[in-house]
Amino acid sequence: MSAVRAACSILAHRETTGALHSYVALEKSEEWITGIDFSDPHNALAAVTAEFKDWAPELMALITDTDTDPLPRKIMALPVDHRWERVPGVTLLGDAAHLMSPFAGEGANLAMYDGAELAKAIVTAGGDIEGALSSYENPLFPRSASSASEAERNLGICFDNRAPLSLLELFAQYQTSAAR
Repeated sequence: MSAVRAACSILAHRETTGALHSYVALEKSEEWITGIDFSDPHNALAAVTAEFKDWAPELMALITDTDTDPLPRKIMALPVDHRWERVPGVTLLGDAAHLMSPFAGEGANLAMYDGAELAKAIVTAGGDIEGALSSYENPLFPRSASSASEAERNLGICFDNRAPLSLLELFAQYQTSAAR
């Protein structure tokens, strides 16, 4: 489920245990976030809730009817085509190599794949660590750029002024392509 107003969204999903997880997304400055004392849950919740004051009570309940304290989480991402120059003896994997928003659902998958590919490159390099690192990094960049591009696109879809309709249209495209 998703409800959106420009720069302001509520997302919710039900876990298999029956628990309902709700998230709010606000496009705010760093100063706005750091200006809220999240160690005081009551005031933090009030500050966040104030951003949704004109929303329907049923949607507001997704924020206010909670058993947990609010926890700020920033959405951070490297540029889609992020690359680095080879540094002898050093490489990166996982979020350090390709930090992206969670809206492609690929971060953990890429991190595990990176680890496996790096191990494979080291094992097959016959002692040539620099060669192993280069052979690991060369396909890393296009592979992670593809997922980062998807994450960036999906983030935009989830928070554009047409959401949740734009997200439903994306899901419908997946359903159509799966039916073929």
